[in-house]
Amino acid sequence: MLFVECEGTPYQIGYQHGQAAKLQINRSIEFYACLFLKNCKQRWPQVLEHALVFEQRAKEQWPMFHQEMQGIADGSGRDLLDIVALNVRTEINFGLFSDGCTSLSWHTNDHAWLAQNWDWMTEQKQNLIITKITQPNKPTIVQVTEAGIIGKIGFNSSGVGTLFNAIKVYGVNSTRMPAHFGLRMTLESRSAGEAVQALESFGMASSAHILIADATTAVGLEFTKSTFARLSPDSTGKIVHTNHLLLEHPGETDTVWLKDSLTRFQTMTENAAALGKNPSWEQVGQLFEDEQNAPGSICRTETEETGSGTLFNIVMDLKNRKATVRMGRPTEVEETINLEL
Repeated sequence: MLFVECEGTPYQIGYQHGQAAKLQINRSIEFYACLFLKNCKQRWPQVLEHALVFEQRAKEQWPMFHQEMQGIADGSGRDLLDIVALNVRTEINFGLFSDGCTSLSWHTNDHAWLAQNWDWMTEQKQNLIITKITQPNKPTIVQVTEAGIIGKIGFNSSGVGTLFNAIKVYGVNSTRMPAHFGLRMTLESRSAGEAVQALESFGMASSAHILIADATTAVGLEFTKSTFARLSPDSTGKIVHTNHLLLEHPGETDTVWLKDSLTRFQTMTENAAALGKNPSWEQVGQLFEDEQNAPGSICRTETEETGSGTLFNIVMDLKNRKATVRMGRPTEVEETINLEL
């Protein structure tokens, strides 16, 4: 798996990312261009028209993210709007991208677990990379991301971590922050509380769930284009989330587009409860190997029915600032990467 170390100004960070991951970025753009055409009958130039709205907003509101995307574009030899389109893929067509996931945060006496299976079309697995980002006066970040995307799933040197769950609620507000910008902003925060405040202050452009945690606490931040709701840990220190809203969002209607989201939530909740109070690293990882209700299980298999499979599993311990990434389905591991900050 490609590991890219980036440091310096936002533009330099982007340029290093773009140059190192040029092949993966080109393939990723091709992947999404085909998907937009197949599912929405939109050709790539039409997709870029949607991206332009967000590009202008980013330049005004989040210039550092804009500069980084420009760097990625220049480093990879692509146009800026190609890179913006990757970063706002969730918002350009909020109903298209059904990347499902099962997420868990669990604070015990000795550990702050943050773990997830990331499920998407198998074809996109080859375009996943790890980026390590070092910037002045900000925590160092290490994350698993789709090539060309500036914020995804990972943790930082302050012990703040992010997980992401797609939620399908109709509607987008292009004046608000795209989800992948929100993930990056969280990874630039020094605490979970600081991250939640930042995201709520901007508002989010579409619907999703970001599970935000640090060494001592966690918040499951559900949002739509017009609402926020905070999910707190249960009495045992756990938050479980899949791909449907768990809290009330006045005026917004969840489609519960992945019917297996409900069963995955129940299975993870029950299996985690059965582990007692102090699970080992291995036990937390095994939670994500569950194949009940296959193929739409926690450890997911891509079929015509499911539309996606598990592409990687990540288990983080934010107290010790360590993580293990298992590429492929966690029952059929293709590569293991250990991360530490």
